[in-house]
Amino acid sequence: MRVLVTGANGFIGTSVVAGLHAAGHEVVAAMRRCAPAAGARSVIACDFSRDVDPEIWKQRLAGIDAVVNCAGILRETSTDTFQRVHVDAPLALFRACAASGVRRTIQLSALGEADDGEFIASKHRCDQALAELDLAWLVLRPGLVYSAHGAYGGTTLLRALAAMPGLLVLPRDGSQAICPIALEDLVAAVIAALAQPQRRAQIIELVGPMTLTLREYLLAWRTWFGLKATRVVATPRWMSNVAIAFGEWSGRGPLCRVIANLLERERVGSADASAQTQALLGRAPATLAQVLAQRPSDSRDLLQARWYLARPLLLAALAIVWIGSGMVGFSLSHAVATAALPGWPEAFVRVAALLGSLANIVLGFALLTGWGTRRVLGLMLVMVLGYTLLIGIGAPIHWFDPFGGLLKNISVVALIAILLALDTNRR
Repeated sequence: MRVLVTGANGFIGTSVVAGLHAAGHEVVAAMRRCAPAAGARSVIACDFSRDVDPEIWKQRLAGIDAVVNCAGILRETSTDTFQRVHVDAPLALFRACAASGVRRTIQLSALGEADDGEFIASKHRCDQALAELDLAWLVLRPGLVYSAHGAYGGTTLLRALAAMPGLLVLPRDGSQAICPIALEDLVAAVIAALAQPQRRAQIIELVGPMTLTLREYLLAWRTWFGLKATRVVATPRWMSNVAIAFGEWSGRGPLCRVIANLLERERVGSADASAQTQALLGRAPATLAQVLAQRPSDSRDLLQARWYLARPLLLAALAIVWIGSGMVGFSLSHAVATAALPGWPEAFVRVAALLGSLANIVLGFALLTGWGTRRVLGLMLVMVLGYTLLIGIGAPIHWFDPFGGLLKNISVVALIAILLALDTNRR
């Protein structure tokens, strides 16, 4: 089959593309920013925040035999809303399929109830509307999806919690019931669905074979990382709410209300969810223990997990330093400012100090809010190198400052360079 996969550069979408290719299908990968996709014959650009007209999709469906929709978001922005990305754009695609004769459509939805929040509710609204179209549709609703080969979004956050040094922090008491399914089994379910055309007009809940508590799930990952059993800290609801509020305010990362809602409720599916999964796969899905045993962890896995929490802490620390130094700069007296560069024109020194302080505060707040992080870090690097060289050459006595005013900039430059070098956010 020639299969169009939307959301092809996401955590699930990339594996679906690779899995379909391995199964002998010709894959057309659709994504917002075109980039090489392993296993895809071709790549096309699409934008679920704008492509809400079926006519836009019709030209993209030429020669397509089936469609798999993997697109989704965890948080809304001014343009990416749940209604647009989870409902309007997918329905435009599905209606174009009906008009173009592409009958086989597979929708990757989400396990849960509508009152779990707009993330689930919007997915299910699309499922219901799809069911009314004259298509050979199939809706797959996976629970918590994980993989030993990588993580993204909420699964990365959980792995990061499991890898924390010295303690295991649990959302609430960690008694929330989940039935996690391996990403490899989810991909196998998509491949099986395409191979079973008689299976249509169904909503299938995809879950793993065992129900675990969130605590058991995190401890299993901690063991996989090779970490010893440690102190378990259950966070009260108010602390979780503060962390979620900060995540919502920052506008980035998976620490948001959607993830909180998904973790606070049971994710085990209906009574026959396990039987539905096994019937589609033709076998029992793998347990978490089996998946982790098949691929032992190495130092890179632990580093990636810990870096996930370390990076925002380092960014916040840099932001605080920049904002604080800017505020201190505004409070300096004229005499202190000019003393930094003795012999230089006083007017130049005064203006440079004020502009530098203003720039520090602006860049600090920009970094704290997540606006253009790479650009902000780049500007910070230029600034700190610039005034280090300016002061270091213009007034070299400062290199011998007992408090290391200039020498400390070496560590700041190194920190910014590391943050830029290790930035793996997809752009």
